[in-house]
Amino acid sequence: MRRVVVIIGAGQAGLALSHCLGQAGIDHAVLERGRIGERWRSQSWRSLRLLTPNWLNALPGSPYEGGDPDGFMSKGAFVESLERYAWQWHAPVETNVEVTSVKRTGDGFALRTGAGEWSARAVVVATGHCDRPVIPFSAETLRGPLSIHASQYRSPGELPGGGVLVVGASSSGVQIADELARAGRRVVLSVGKHTRLPRTWRGQDIFFWLCAMGLMAQRREDLANPEGARRQPSLQLAGRPDRADVDLATLQALGVELTGRVRGVGDREIAFAGDLGQHMAAAEAKQARLLGQIDRFTGAATPYRPEPVAMPAACAEQLSLTDGSIRSIIWATGYARSLGWLEPLALGADGELAHQGGVTCLPGLYALGFRFLRKRDSNFIGGVGADAEAIAAEISRHLDCNGRKAA
Repeated sequence: MRRVVVIIGAGQAGLALSHCLGQAGIDHAVLERGRIGERWRSQSWRSLRLLTPNWLNALPGSPYEGGDPDGFMSKGAFVESLERYAWQWHAPVETNVEVTSVKRTGDGFALRTGAGEWSARAVVVATGHCDRPVIPFSAETLRGPLSIHASQYRSPGELPGGGVLVVGASSSGVQIADELARAGRRVVLSVGKHTRLPRTWRGQDIFFWLCAMGLMAQRREDLANPEGARRQPSLQLAGRPDRADVDLATLQALGVELTGRVRGVGDREIAFAGDLGQHMAAAEAKQARLLGQIDRFTGAATPYRPEPVAMPAACAEQLSLTDGSIRSIIWATGYARSLGWLEPLALGADGELAHQGGVTCLPGLYALGFRFLRKRDSNFIGGVGADAEAIAAEISRHLDCNGRKAA
């Protein structure tokens, strides 16, 4: 099959770009390894809701027009919205087509897929940043408890009975710990670097302030330490209908036991660093700086600040993996990209796709939906639209310079 442009991935990024290319009259196809929004369907827990309020989740040509702009969509409702979006704009999505290699050719790219060979003048990698779940310790050394990544967790009832160790206190870790504790489980939470923020502040969702102050639109060149910003953990937030905070303080109130980050895993026990206080203090300082920034933005200080998280009287230094007290371990420890299928000349020494604002060194090869691709919200649902418009313009210029051809 031949198309002028092939987009790899039919999540929000790929569909947003498909809309932009369609509006520009550029022939293209969207190849998706599974179904539309596959990662939302198959790599998240059942009760998951978006972290961003509905008003912030618009895609190009599709502003939010529902009756609950401040609500948080369930993952099922969001997948349905992606399917409607693809149908509304006649997105040429080919589902269950996994791309296994992309190689440069004389006039574009050759793609090998599970459904045959494709070729295109331009290719866009819109596969997101969650290709490969990361567990920083070998699960093979563990004996006894079930050990899974957060992408494999579905609900409390689908775990073995008994205590659960959750490793990681960013958005996924705290939400899973919250759900398990509310289901009556004993939960131990291993806490590393994290970012604490209130769900609402001064009567508005925290994202209202982040957007109003221009922080979500910050470009890499606006930042003193862009690489540090790119590595920041996801915000400790949840999209609960009651808009409640889900952080270390609320988890402690539910009986969750806090401890430091994992420093070692053996076949009989798991050991923790004594660094819980250090990470809590860093998160409190970061939150204080942001809330102070909001004060300055509004021109009026508020004397109120969230109560600091209380340091537990005692933290576990190790847990036995053989006494039956911990029956499950959930690693909420992030993801890495896996781009071994992509033209090697496009990859940097770190195996990442080398690009500037989504434009790679290989003419005709682009990226979209990556974290900090062009600005801070590039990987957010509501932030991908502006990037998609920019990449569509880049593709149009590339095709114009190299002779726009029909498929």
